[in-house]
Amino acid sequence: MPRPTARVLTLLELLQSGGTRTVAELADRLGVEGRTVRRYVDQLIDLDVPVESVRGRYGGYRLAPGYRLPPLMLSDDEALAVLLGLVAGRRAGLTTTEHTASETASAKIRRVLPKRIARRLDTLLEALAFTDQPGEFDTPDAEVLLTIADAVRHRRPVSIRYSDRDGRRSERTLHAYGIVAHAGRWYVSGKDARIGEDRTFRLDRIADARTLPGSFEPPVGTSPAQRLLSAFATAEYRHEVTLRIHGTVGQIRAHLPASVASLGEYEPVVGEDRATERWLRVELRAERLDWLPPVLASLDRPFVIERPDELRDLVNALADRLASYARQV
Repeated sequence: MPRPTARVLTLLELLQSGGTRTVAELADRLGVEGRTVRRYVDQLIDLDVPVESVRGRYGGYRLAPGYRLPPLMLSDDEALAVLLGLVAGRRAGLTTTEHTASETASAKIRRVLPKRIARRLDTLLEALAFTDQPGEFDTPDAEVLLTIADAVRHRRPVSIRYSDRDGRRSERTLHAYGIVAHAGRWYVSGKDARIGEDRTFRLDRIADARTLPGSFEPPVGTSPAQRLLSAFATAEYRHEVTLRIHGTVGQIRAHLPASVASLGEYEPVVGEDRATERWLRVELRAERLDWLPPVLASLDRPFVIERPDELRDLVNALADRLASYARQV
């Protein structure tokens, strides 16, 4: 027969699954009488677990948000999912400024895992490989992240203290449209109220965020993620490159994604397939051009360089080198 402590933990697990549980349902699941269920609930409340009593025909008990995290009852699959999420988050750099938080959370879960599950996890981690090497990322402050997320949800302006890539500091009022995780970093897109234009900010460069009175209406249409990719593709760099490439959108995007280049819009005639190869205008900005010739070569599609002439010279130089390599015996 289960001991009372085991039944109390089972009750907590049932409440954590969500919704309101009637006394009759809980009594049936625990194999006890209704008054015993009420006694177990009192024990959870004594442990500062926020259990609410719901009155009415369909009343019972439910778990409410509390001032601290109550003990969590995780199944084997849930524990593995949480641990793998922490591992992937560390590899992607998507953590808060508390660099040790994910490590200590992982350690706490690992300590209570049954040996059988721990061995399965170790086997999986040994077999798991990533295509990129872990890097050092400047991660955002958790309070900044949560404050801006709340401003996005409730459409409220937020005041931020921001440092740009040159270290210049400024205070801005932002109408934040959304938060986007991209390439191991956190970004927020929105309107800079002072200049009235859309901007993208790295969250790790925001030193402080404070919600302001008032509200705003976000624009309809383009999602925050698409706004971010467009901002990357049109950012100011040393070189402006314009190409014409003969191919499909998919063929071009495989080598020049939306975060790197923008494609000229086109409208196919009635009945014409968008996947059909055609000449498309490609525009991008780059600080350096030396990486572009190999990319254009890997496309293996006809292309025309409209500008700059320096890129044409680099492509010719690459072609000469490849031809000389091919002649060697």
